[in-house]
Amino acid sequence: MSGEEPYGAVLRALRQRARLTLEELSEASGVSVRAIGDMERGRSRVPQRRTVVALADGLGLAEAEREVLLAAGRAGRPTRTVAAAGAAEPPRPVRDFTGRAPQLARLKAIAGRTGTGTGPGSGSGSAPSTGTGTGAGPGTGTGTGASVAVISGPPGCGKTTLALQAVEELAEDFPQGRFMVDLHGVDGPVDPGEALLKLLKALGVSDRRLSQEGAAGHAGLLRALLSEGRHLVVLDNARDEGQVRPLLPSGGSSLVLVTSRRPLTGLEDVARLPLEEMARDESVELLRRILGEERADAEPEAVARVAEMCGRLPLALRVAGNWLDIRSAWTVDRLARRLSDEERRLGALTTDDVRVEAAFELSYRELTGAAARMMRLLSLVPGPDMTAAYGACLAEADVFDAEDVMEELVEAGLLQATSGGRYQLHDLLRLFARGRLGREETPEERDAAEDRLRGWLLETAVVAGRWYKPKYGAPPASWRGREFVPLENAEEARTWLQGEAPSWLAALRAAARKGEHRRVVETGDAMEWFCNLWVFWGHWSELYELAGRSAAALDDPGMRAYSHNMHAWALIVCDHRYREAIEQAGNGFACARLAGDVPQQASALSHAAVAHRKLGELQEAVDKARASVELYEGVGDREGWLGAMVNLGSCLRALGLGAAAHTENLRVIAFLDAPDKEVGAHLADMVRAHTTYALGLDHAETGEWSEALDRHREALDRFRTLGMTHMQASALLGTGEALIELGEVAEARRHLAEVLELADAADAEIVAGARKRLDALPAR
Repeated sequence: MSGEEPYGAVLRALRQRARLTLEELSEASGVSVRAIGDMERGRSRVPQRRTVVALADGLGLAEAEREVLLAAGRAGRPTRTVAAAGAAEPPRPVRDFTGRAPQLARLKAIAGRTGTGTGPGSGSGSAPSTGTGTGAGPGTGTGTGASVAVISGPPGCGKTTLALQAVEELAEDFPQGRFMVDLHGVDGPVDPGEALLKLLKALGVSDRRLSQEGAAGHAGLLRALLSEGRHLVVLDNARDEGQVRPLLPSGGSSLVLVTSRRPLTGLEDVARLPLEEMARDESVELLRRILGEERADAEPEAVARVAEMCGRLPLALRVAGNWLDIRSAWTVDRLARRLSDEERRLGALTTDDVRVEAAFELSYRELTGAAARMMRLLSLVPGPDMTAAYGACLAEADVFDAEDVMEELVEAGLLQATSGGRYQLHDLLRLFARGRLGREETPEERDAAEDRLRGWLLETAVVAGRWYKPKYGAPPASWRGREFVPLENAEEARTWLQGEAPSWLAALRAAARKGEHRRVVETGDAMEWFCNLWVFWGHWSELYELAGRSAAALDDPGMRAYSHNMHAWALIVCDHRYREAIEQAGNGFACARLAGDVPQQASALSHAAVAHRKLGELQEAVDKARASVELYEGVGDREGWLGAMVNLGSCLRALGLGAAAHTENLRVIAFLDAPDKEVGAHLADMVRAHTTYALGLDHAETGEWSEALDRHREALDRFRTLGMTHMQASALLGTGEALIELGEVAEARRHLAEVLELADAADAEIVAGARKRLDALPAR
């Protein structure tokens, strides 16, 4: 057999050589006949390692043939690409959604009151739920104009599933978008400010607009956007009223669905849908759909018993159903008897939490040792989701082996596979796994696993951040983390830093709490240049405040100076808190003098100059900018000197000294053109783009329009290459103004119109200038 044959062909050839029918191989391996047939015909995806091993055992393969089958299986699996965490698009609803017709009808009625939505519907077509409580009594907020509905109930009752089904059925009524944010109320609640940012970005608000509004204005901006359009927003797994209140609209045609264990009675003027366990017939029907009608109807009494022992909770029913689905040789009665045994072992199933745990316990006990340990360890992941690399780090395993084990958890219904090779551990399962971790691992083992994960996250963050830092670049050959995350280029580094930010930031906070000050300071230092590419992340001030505290704990004045200065940068660029930035820069200057660190003294002066310029204190801005340049020149720090020169030019222009600004800009270009400039390519490209744009402004000021046009066009190309959209708008405006002066009105109109298309990502003054120029042009 060729190693290039598809997995199905290899499996069929080995089965035929063993003279086994599909039924005989199914009996020997425990894999269903249908699954084997689909594999051989190439109708299903290649199974995970655990299934392949079961088939190899069933075939009685010798070692060489066993390796052939395993190799074919691994080769057939698609290569995973890792997606960034935390997208706001709701996932599709489950295909076998069952029941909840009254609640769906109620949500459709609420949607109808928000605008032109449909009236009550029939739900999924299943029998109506009985005894579920539609919330029609006092305090349900049924008055006209309700735009918020709270779906509440015990863990595992299907609150999120109902909300997603409503999103699907109401999609046409909300054409401007459907969005979802998991607030993680059970474990590690999301800060309302973080949720606001996520929703605003999903609604298309630019980083520039977010920065202009400031954190204090984000809630008002969200209310305005939701009031103006027809959006459907799901706020999933809310902890309390305080977490939700800033995210709610004040009116309009949008609909917000909130899911929570609590009814959130502190919220006013909202509709409430209390959700309980499924009706008996609904729970049986859900199991029938999961198992298949033929198999379920062969043992109706056993199916009903399983439904009852799972508390008729959808989450528990799915765990039990999935557990049976991958064990085709088991009868439903056998599962029912096993559940009965678990009930006696765990005690009476008197609460909803325990009922869910019983189903979890059943599946957990059937896992292989490696999968059970993996589940326990995954409860330590601090972020909302993870990749196989997390499992590999925690379990000290190869990434592919870790992925196989995590896929076993997926098959058992204990881990959710999402898009882009990512996994999620449901809140309840995380709590279950954490309890198991405490009982089945020693404190030393748990601490060691946490240390491994925290160390890997922060080490990888440092290596990724240094891709953009002068004198570093690619990871050193000695870096062992590439077996988990290759980071072969700067773009991969950027994708990892942004995608895994919730986890590595949590790891940084933990390191600060544990007194790992060197690690905290090193992480802050690594982000010095990367932060310019992700200005509006929202955590740079916090990061550099943590770094400053750690530097103080280490009694390292040099690192204290650096951290104060970077904190000043974050306060200026990210938070627009200019007075506080001047104070931080002053602290940075004092620490730098104590350390004898001249470049950091220069950095402090440069940051202070920017803040003074933003406040209109122009002479002080020029004085500090010039002093910064002189300090950098005195110690031959060319990287710092370039940034200080760009800043000096801006300050001089703001003060009305255009000719002096032009002279400084030409000095920068001459330095960049020199063959021995000795600065990194990324820094050189950014400085050249900004300086070229500045020279265009210089030529425009003196009426040299052809030269201004050439400079602005060059700058525009450079900004596009760098992906700096806000600066593209500035260069487009400069290009349009030069074209108007040169009589090229039609081409100018196209450039100015493009500025308006980039409005959300551009400075408001630039957009206003483009609109004013367009309005002044003669009619076509």
